[in-house]
Amino acid sequence: MSTDQTSETAEDAYAAAGVSFSAGDEAIEQIADAVKETHNDRVVAGVGSFGGVFDIANMGMDQPLLVSSTDTCGTKTVLAAELNMWEGIGADITNHGVNDVLVQGARPLFMLDTISAGQLDPDIVGVVVRSMAAACKENGCVLLGGETAEVPDLIVPGGVDVAGTMVGAVDRKDLLPSPDIAAGDVLVGLESNGLHTNGYSLARKLGASHGFENPVPGSDVPLGEALLAPHRSYLAPLTHALDAGLIKSLAHLTGGGFPDNIPRCLPPGLGAHVDTSTWETPPLFQWLQAEAGVGMVEAHRIWNMGIGMVAIVAPEDVEAFRTAVPEATYIVGSVTDSEGVTLV
Repeated sequence: MSTDQTSETAEDAYAAAGVSFSAGDEAIEQIADAVKETHNDRVVAGVGSFGGVFDIANMGMDQPLLVSSTDTCGTKTVLAAELNMWEGIGADITNHGVNDVLVQGARPLFMLDTISAGQLDPDIVGVVVRSMAAACKENGCVLLGGETAEVPDLIVPGGVDVAGTMVGAVDRKDLLPSPDIAAGDVLVGLESNGLHTNGYSLARKLGASHGFENPVPGSDVPLGEALLAPHRSYLAPLTHALDAGLIKSLAHLTGGGFPDNIPRCLPPGLGAHVDTSTWETPPLFQWLQAEAGVGMVEAHRIWNMGIGMVAIVAPEDVEAFRTAVPEATYIVGSVTDSEGVTLV
């Protein structure tokens, strides 16, 4: 048997098992240029290598620390598949990772992604990765490499899982949270632009009965579009405040919202008081809470309810912090001398 015949037979056998070599090759062709456009002179090896190689020498830090975070877009991709709206999904996982390393004071260096599907659609992979690449460029980091996996017996037909690992760096002296957090420090919130990447299992269930093409009550934006708004990055608005040393700690309000994420950025023995009347809850969250029939505290655990990042700032630095952040901010509460988060 010739080499060509052997190759064809192997591909046919794999295709019969539900895996397509050609789909994987086409996906790589679609994304290669977008990935390479994010690369800089610190990339030693990238696309096509077994492992990405990134040079961390001469970063201008006395004691550089690497900070890493990994996550997925979760069931937001189910909604993207239902509505065939994939344009923001790559930005979702990129910006989520940027925010996660940012809370420890780190600036993003590079990201690695994994896209898994029951059956790879090269066009979907291309849209998602180009979205990742654009978000990486906006955040000044590199899409160093990744993986596409066709796993027909693991993921349901039409299902796509999008995951990413972000790696950033911070000088040890700038690592957050700061050790001097104390009762009386102020919680200052920055707006979210939607659900980000959390609470979608319930939101999809509620949205199905409303109709994703119909506008959010109190808004003219279709529900599906509002739910698929890409997770925003807080790097740009917080950069000046971080550089000026005005932030003691940061909490990225992901799964678990206020009650579960605020304690993660506080030392033992301290808690927080949050006044939910200090910002206007966007119509999307008002509708979700009403449709779900959940109370105020539970709603703030399921969703971010309009605040996506919380900074802990010394009282004397609040005015300077709010001046340094080029967007609306809200004094949403304060640090208390007892553990736990109280919402009113």
